[in-house]
Amino acid sequence: MAAKRTPVGRAARGGAERARRIESLRERIRHHDYRYYVLSRPEVSDAEYDRLLRELQSLEAQAPNLITPDSPTQRVGGMAESAFQPVRHAVPMRSLDNAFNADELAAWHERVVKGAGGAPVSLTVEPKVDGVSLALTYDKGYLARAATRGDGTTGEDVTANARTIRAIPLRLQGASPRRLEVRGEVYMAPEDFNRYNERASREDGETFVNPRNAAAGSLRQKDPQVTAARPLRFLTHSYGAVQGASFSTHWDFLQGCKRYGLPVAGEISRCATFDEARRQCDQLEQRRNRLPYESDGAVIKVDDLALRERLGTTMRSPRWAIAYKFPPQQATTQVEEVLHSVGRTGTITPVAKVTPIFCGGVTISNVTLHNYDEVERLGIRQGDRIVIQRAGDVIPQVVSVIESRRTGKERPIKPPAECPECGGSVVREKEGDVAYRCINPACPAQLARAVEHFGSRLAMDIEGLGEVVVEELVTRRLIHDAGDVYRLSKKDLLAVPLFKDKKAQKLLDAIQASKSRGLARLLYGLGIRHVGEKAARDLAEAFESMDALMAAGREQLDGLAGIGPVLAETVFEYMRQPQTRALVQKLKKAKVALTEGHPHGPRPLADQTFVFTGELSSMSRANAEALVRRLGGRASSSVSRETSYVIAGSAPGSKVERAKQLGVTILDEAHFKKLVG
Repeated sequence: MAAKRTPVGRAARGGAERARRIESLRERIRHHDYRYYVLSRPEVSDAEYDRLLRELQSLEAQAPNLITPDSPTQRVGGMAESAFQPVRHAVPMRSLDNAFNADELAAWHERVVKGAGGAPVSLTVEPKVDGVSLALTYDKGYLARAATRGDGTTGEDVTANARTIRAIPLRLQGASPRRLEVRGEVYMAPEDFNRYNERASREDGETFVNPRNAAAGSLRQKDPQVTAARPLRFLTHSYGAVQGASFSTHWDFLQGCKRYGLPVAGEISRCATFDEARRQCDQLEQRRNRLPYESDGAVIKVDDLALRERLGTTMRSPRWAIAYKFPPQQATTQVEEVLHSVGRTGTITPVAKVTPIFCGGVTISNVTLHNYDEVERLGIRQGDRIVIQRAGDVIPQVVSVIESRRTGKERPIKPPAECPECGGSVVREKEGDVAYRCINPACPAQLARAVEHFGSRLAMDIEGLGEVVVEELVTRRLIHDAGDVYRLSKKDLLAVPLFKDKKAQKLLDAIQASKSRGLARLLYGLGIRHVGEKAARDLAEAFESMDALMAAGREQLDGLAGIGPVLAETVFEYMRQPQTRALVQKLKKAKVALTEGHPHGPRPLADQTFVFTGELSSMSRANAEALVRRLGGRASSSVSRETSYVIAGSAPGSKVERAKQLGVTILDEAHFKKLVG
């Protein structure tokens, strides 16, 4: 006779199942903590991690007797990086509880009001910057130490690296506190991240998957010079300890930070009511793609510091603050096919064609896989279900592979043995190099990309010489290298279906105008490996002519400031190739300027720094920057306290907001033209 099932028996079985699930969740969360905090190689999205943690919190709330001191819910999370000296925080760096909808946010506010005895509570709302937490300690106004969050109690000493970040002042301004520990986020602005990755890709450097990954990897470099080369920024959002000063509100503290020269986000607002704070959260969510940093939410804090003390903290989080998380800009789709794209230097990049999916405001059908090492790291295969993400204008990329959805029909992704464009050999040039390249110098894909780059805005700026036109010219064998651009005639162009008389003449006029761009723009346009805009300018200013550069020896090149041995060797070898000499002869015959003289005459813009944003109507940005340099000034890509002017064209970006924060003078195009005469 079967045993009768009793409520007690069912409860016991339910309790055992709950205990097993709790332990399973703890192990998974610990694994993801290790991947994220120690290896900087997350396997899941933030949304998936939050889901696991919330499930664990819910189960433990149902069974408080199962909570253990080592549960992920009882600590901040993460581990100290053993490669750096440990630093014990004087005040623990606690993380924030999260609210994922309006009801959860309202419930938090009710608890705060109850703790305040029913009195109205003023709040601050600030963007939740998606970066890497950092604590800065200033003694008598000087930066004494920088430490990462680590496990919340003990972090890592990264002072040498932090000192290279220009946004972090080495000395505070004015009458600063005797001792001040501020906390904030190290991050990489989306536009800086895109520019850095593009340059690193062109010059065969290290690229990153996303801005936060870039910031984390850069802050943990053993060589501070590597960190210094990365466009890192810092924003202050709170403090750990203060001696020799006092603040009554969080708002007062932030204003004090501004006086001390510490950077603070310009989007922070002070709200008298909860409804006002809620509206500010909505506005930040609507603007998230236009912010000068990646943001995955808003942080609401009690403004009154005395009330904060009364509200106190839990083991893990303060009761007086909460993070309102925005819906993630991620989506799930499937890899239908992997294409192998050939770049202008022969580098072959895997690109996944995915089932079209709407994500981050656009429909995505192609996702970059960066390189084949990244493919191996992700473990991605053709046919996989994947999680992708897109933030702002960042290229869509893979966050993780959903291995549980595999059917067994998925196929590995391998580098091609032959170039998909020309059938030439594909090699990995040296051990440790992530790039696979087609080494056929006559590869039409490389030629097309190289000529397209030659005519790009930052190079020779040949309007009308875009991708489609170049493909046609290469296919019809009208050009065999960049020099052939200057041999094109109207008869050649009219033979191409893309052209009629007016369009053909417009391109020929643009080609003629490009002859006077100068040596620096030409060198960049030639697409020499490792030679970006800055290196091209350095070479042009040092040698002043193509003939002098071609005659330079290895030692002469290696001795230039900013030109290392790898770049020197690349330029030396490039200048001695027969194809290069033939190309230079074509350029000479076409009367293309092969010199870069130092500007003579008046230098009205000496010691002044200009930053351009938006589109100018009367000239390209590259030409405007060249004009600034010709008049003795400096053209920069980022706004800082050293910036003299920000020139705003139509549809300017976040640089205008940054300029307003720093008090930098902003000019429109008309006033800029008047300034330069």
